[in-house]
Amino acid sequence: MSDLKTTLERLYGLIPRGKELGLERMEAACAKLGNPEGAFPAVHVAGTNGKGTVSAFLASIARASGKRVGLYTSPHLIRFAERIQIDGVPLDDETLVRLLSRVMDEAPDLTFFETATLAAFLAFQEANVELAVLEVGLGGRLDATNVIPPPRVAVITRVAFDHMDELGDSLSKIATEKAGIIKKGSTVVVGKLHPDARDVVERRVAQVGAHLVALGSPEPIPGAALAYPRFAMFGSNLAVAVTAGQELGIAPRTIADGIEAAQWPGRNELLHRNGQELTLLDCAHNPDGTVALSHVLDPSILGEIESRRDVALVFGALKRKSWRAMVRRLDQVAAHKIFVAPPLSADKVVDPKEMAAAFNGAVATDVAEALSMARARVGQSGLVVVTGSIYLVGAARAQLLNLTADPPVDM
Repeated sequence: MSDLKTTLERLYGLIPRGKELGLERMEAACAKLGNPEGAFPAVHVAGTNGKGTVSAFLASIARASGKRVGLYTSPHLIRFAERIQIDGVPLDDETLVRLLSRVMDEAPDLTFFETATLAAFLAFQEANVELAVLEVGLGGRLDATNVIPPPRVAVITRVAFDHMDELGDSLSKIATEKAGIIKKGSTVVVGKLHPDARDVVERRVAQVGAHLVALGSPEPIPGAALAYPRFAMFGSNLAVAVTAGQELGIAPRTIADGIEAAQWPGRNELLHRNGQELTLLDCAHNPDGTVALSHVLDPSILGEIESRRDVALVFGALKRKSWRAMVRRLDQVAAHKIFVAPPLSADKVVDPKEMAAAFNGAVATDVAEALSMARARVGQSGLVVVTGSIYLVGAARAQLLNLTADPPVDM
């Protein structure tokens, strides 16, 4: 059997095929491999922002209820195996190699993401999971994950402007793609949506015969404080997860336990080093995400800092993102800006020099230098914020924690 390095090299060789939205290849491949996508009940999670966070919450909530749970997310932050987890643990190397190799041998026409998705289905089938939480990769309607039968719960967290080349240039068009995960008989939970997006969702629910439930409170037990993870501090993600958990029939106390036990690295994650140095990692990758992050960075809320002079921003972005709007928002809460390219090919990332010229910042040649420059600006007691791209955050986290990383993949 090949080792993991060789198998991942083979998998990464599929990257030039791109994303190729559509279900035909996946449907054929699933049928050839015995339709593993139908072997487990699922919660299907789509959204512009927050879908990974909600997926992590729901997997933890289901585990707290005693279920054997599969979790499929993308992209990975540091290691590819993070994408496919069973009971909170990434697949071991031997299983990952075996399943990826089987998919590539028997369904050689699939893309990188389709191959990973089918490997996840096989892993969940083998493990006899009692629930799989599946995060949509892109959009929803034509995403590889959407070959599953009607899910127990279909979740749409947020609808905002992102991936407009693939999904459309209006909230209605983007919502149409995301609402494609809603199927007959499913319960539907949505976050706080713009009226244009909500109209699309409601029409889809009526069209297919699904059931839309009202978004409930973020408190599973009303009035009882939650020691929930820092990444849940803002937005409707927590309310979405709690409501979906309730629709799965999970008791309030168990939902609270699952929330408190949830982990989701790189999302509003505050790292301490040397007892003093604070670094906040957040995968905000579009203007909607940076609005939420800017609220977190308000000194009156964060507590550890006194003013924007104590905050240094390490920022990098992909060319397809609205990076100017993102930096403009964060410029209000961070006095110092260090721009650096995320660790992807140069044709995909914004040149840090262009960003520095537009927003009067400094340029770093790599992530390690960017972190060092930012720390020098604010000293040991200040806050360094790394954001703009999940790929930048992953590289920074690996650097700060001395972790071995697999190459990042923009899919």
